[in-house]
Amino acid sequence: MGFTLTERHFSTEEDALAEIADRGWHAVALDVPAQEEEFHWHDFDSVVFVLDGTARAEFEDGSAMQCGAGARIEAPARVLHRAVSPAYRGVFGFSVDPADMTQPVNKPTDELDEAAV
Repeated sequence: MGFTLTERHFSTEEDALAEIADRGWHAVALDVPAQEEEFHWHDFDSVVFVLDGTARAEFEDGSAMQCGAGARIEAPARVLHRAVSPAYRGVFGFSVDPADMTQPVNKPTDELDEAAV
């Protein structure tokens, strides 16, 4: 299963925070700088609510997902991806407490098959 995009899903930061709280997840609001990351994966589920700007992710099959304010992105664990975004502001919801995330948070591609135990 890959990322799932829902356009025009919410209107305010408070809406995003409430949805994350309803899941029992941990919310963090961030100003994300422009970035072009290497491919990686995470060992936790997450959701991103784009408040302002444009978020863009690419996947190993060459496809890309781009969205703007009001969009919700469901990002399940173990999906290989990379951010290639201009700067944007978002509220991130994590299925685990950020203080308990294993390091590095962005897992290298060569560890994805090893983690499939």
